[in-house]
Amino acid sequence: MRKAYKAHILFTREKDHFDVVENGCIAVENGCVVGIASSPEALGCAASDVIDFGDRLLIPAMNDVHVHAPQYRNLGIAMDLELLPWLANYTFPEEARYADLAYAERMYRRFVYDLWRNGTMRCAAFATVHLEATRLLMDLFHEAGMGALVGKVNMDRDCPEALRETLVEAEEACAALVQAYGNDPLVRPIMTPRFIPSCTPALLHLCGELAQLHGLPVQSHLSENTGEIELVRSLEPDSRNYADAYNRYGLFGQTPTIMAHCVWSAGEEMELMRQNDILVAHCPTSNFNLSSGMAPIRAFLDAGIRVGLGSDISGGHTLSIFRTMVYAIQASKMHYQRDRNRSFLTLSEAFWLATKSGGSVFGRVGSFEPGYEFDALVIDDSDLNHDDYPLLQRLERFIYLGDDRHIVHRFCRGREITL
Repeated sequence: MRKAYKAHILFTREKDHFDVVENGCIAVENGCVVGIASSPEALGCAASDVIDFGDRLLIPAMNDVHVHAPQYRNLGIAMDLELLPWLANYTFPEEARYADLAYAERMYRRFVYDLWRNGTMRCAAFATVHLEATRLLMDLFHEAGMGALVGKVNMDRDCPEALRETLVEAEEACAALVQAYGNDPLVRPIMTPRFIPSCTPALLHLCGELAQLHGLPVQSHLSENTGEIELVRSLEPDSRNYADAYNRYGLFGQTPTIMAHCVWSAGEEMELMRQNDILVAHCPTSNFNLSSGMAPIRAFLDAGIRVGLGSDISGGHTLSIFRTMVYAIQASKMHYQRDRNRSFLTLSEAFWLATKSGGSVFGRVGSFEPGYEFDALVIDDSDLNHDDYPLLQRLERFIYLGDDRHIVHRFCRGREITL
């Protein structure tokens, strides 16, 4: 049945500007946008089919393209360490606890709820090496009605024994997840070698083979930290750069690929990213907290490289993609101080990264164009003193000053999600 929602509609069809429809109506049928007009009649909707949100803002829901679900309990902890010691001393011990399904369910339920609370209706999530806990996380997303690409992490070196898997275990787990969720339209598996330092060449080769055999997307980490890059150089001496190492194993665009961070990517590596249509998961909060650096997002966009936003908890300290937008803009302003030839991100660009660009990894997601799945948030900003502000300034104030209490309705694929 076709429904229409009436509100102030704002979205980014292109990165350079907002589409703004004051007191507009958006028609939705079978979970997808049919069109936008000034009246429901123009959209073929009867008055009884209209839900009027009044003076509220209607925007696309947020997409988190890089998040570590089992690190949820570690939010705000060990923010004085760099990447590699942070992994060894805090992250790996916490992830080992997910062998206990009771613990996994308790923490994963909190994680999914917090995503919902912050207005994130889709995410690309790392789980752990544990098959049953990964399946549990996928079940919880499905139960909630929220979209996700969920990866059972693959690793077999330079990690605790409790998190080390064999090639046989990796292959069997992949087959089990594909059988359970390979054809699900909302929650799907994604091949997830943690990163090259934690995977032997044999495991990386297997991951590449399995991704292509089953048509699975891929997610991993790339050029996050200078110490990590030096380690990869010593482990993969025949590769021209970090990206080339993934590419040699069939894990770099042979199927749709998300690479997180890319802080130090440049030159040949950037060109390979462009050629292979890699989506960069920009995680500014994590990059600041782990002292990794500032990813050159304007350079990526100028080069035609796709970019989305990731919370990267618990390297990042917030699940809010709205907060992540703010950090992304601020990081780009610091780049601008060093290179005045490249402008910093605008609000529309940051919003586009969080919605349409990041949403592209989930399909036609992140915009209100016809045929896009209706993932949406309704924002009540009445307590932010908006009486004299134009709609775009109201949205900007919400992004900088608002929080989850201002999100009064959440939709995914046309269904209102209430948890």
